[in-house]
Amino acid sequence: MPAAIDIAQHGAADDDFKSAADENRWAIAMEGRVISGFGRGARDLGIPTANLPVDDELTPWIANIKSGVYFGWASLRLPSSHPNQPATTSSGTTTTTTMGFSVHPMVMSIGYNNFYNNTTRSAEVHVLHKFDADFYGVEMRLLVMGFIREMKDYPDVEGLIEDIEVDCDVAHQSLDREAWALRETGKGTFDGSWLVRETVEAE
Repeated sequence: MPAAIDIAQHGAADDDFKSAADENRWAIAMEGRVISGFGRGARDLGIPTANLPVDDELTPWIANIKSGVYFGWASLRLPSSHPNQPATTSSGTTTTTTMGFSVHPMVMSIGYNNFYNNTTRSAEVHVLHKFDADFYGVEMRLLVMGFIREMKDYPDVEGLIEDIEVDCDVAHQSLDREAWALRETGKGTFDGSWLVRETVEAE
């Protein structure tokens, strides 16, 4: 399993940020169908999450990876009946659509949510795109590209929301860089073909 690399620390100098992103590229893949979670992301925070099941056999790295907030790319295969299929262009980062998949930046928390006193380790994804409807049961693929920060406990929900907003900004800045932007968008060099591949090949 790749070690988590701090490539996007809050407050890091731009030159340091760029150097780390270019020199320490890694990605972890995860896929599954979106399941319902606690519902509090949208209800309490105004930040909806798409949850994937944590499976000891398919995603054994989840149990051992450092708890915290990560960023990367998410692809969704939305049904033709969904109002966001075909996908449109999102602000900041171009959305691509291939083989029925739409690709978007994402931030992802892995671990125990201290603010809500979780007792179960979870993987919660916030896709950085405004959707007009839910997409439970939809196939989602993730490429986890880097680590942003450790999880923290917060005295109030406002502090949590403020940090999540910073996380989203860090994700956008990271994924806009040529080394991390997807080759398929014409803006970068990172091979994101797995995200939109029709059939995922067995390794």
